[in-house]
Amino acid sequence: MSKAQTTLRGVVLAIGALAFLFPFYYMVIGSLQTRPDPTVAGAFPHPSNITVENYAAIDSRIGLLTGLANSGIFTVGVLACTLVFGVLVGYALAVLQWRGRGVTFALALLVQVVPFQLLIIPLYVLIARNYGLSDNYLGMILPFAINSTAVIVFRQYFLQLPKELFEAARIDGTGEFRLLWDIALPLVRPALVTALLLTFIGPWNEFLWPFLITKEASMQPLAVSLANYISNVAATAANPFGATLAGAVVLAAPVVLLFIVFQRYFISTDVGSSVKG
Repeated sequence: MSKAQTTLRGVVLAIGALAFLFPFYYMVIGSLQTRPDPTVAGAFPHPSNITVENYAAIDSRIGLLTGLANSGIFTVGVLACTLVFGVLVGYALAVLQWRGRGVTFALALLVQVVPFQLLIIPLYVLIARNYGLSDNYLGMILPFAINSTAVIVFRQYFLQLPKELFEAARIDGTGEFRLLWDIALPLVRPALVTALLLTFIGPWNEFLWPFLITKEASMQPLAVSLANYISNVAATAANPFGATLAGAVVLAAPVVLLFIVFQRYFISTDVGSSVKG
């Protein structure tokens, strides 16, 4: 590739990166403005128009630390269940031989086409009325404990592992759980990170289901509190434009940080290098 082509590619990629990052920059800079300026010039405000009062207003109304703690409990609970059950089911569908395996996988695929909104009413009756788990973190977590997307992701990664690895381990007397923990999981780290990130976004941004389960402000995740704030309170703030953007920044920041931290793990694993021949 010539120097001119390399330079041109770099310029094109830089322009694309700036176009992608500009909305995030504008969201952050807009949340720091004392007076709203929705024009293009507002992307470069005067220093005298910079303030953190919009964030202070949110914290005084909803309690950011409490909302973050509730979101953390809800999200970590969902992630733990997703990884544990997703790995076990994905491994069983990919590696173990048992009757009904194909039907089970077909059902997992079928679940993908059913919108969660259609299940809200029966789930609410089951969780809140039958199980009595309203105003309870467990009631928020249970409907998301098994993620069919994570199951499919793990199954596809486990299918890529050489069968010789499992056969050799079984000949040496290794049990299935030890085989899964010591051999399979270290080779599917990209699947773990992918499932972690894909699952994190859902419960972190979920506000409808937690809102149905609990009306107590002290238990509501951050997304629920911010949704209430933006829809009911932000309009009465000194700067509704900045208050709305500040709420969006608070909700999006953990997701962006998580992607930045884990993006380097999105690499393929050379699973074939574990087998001689």
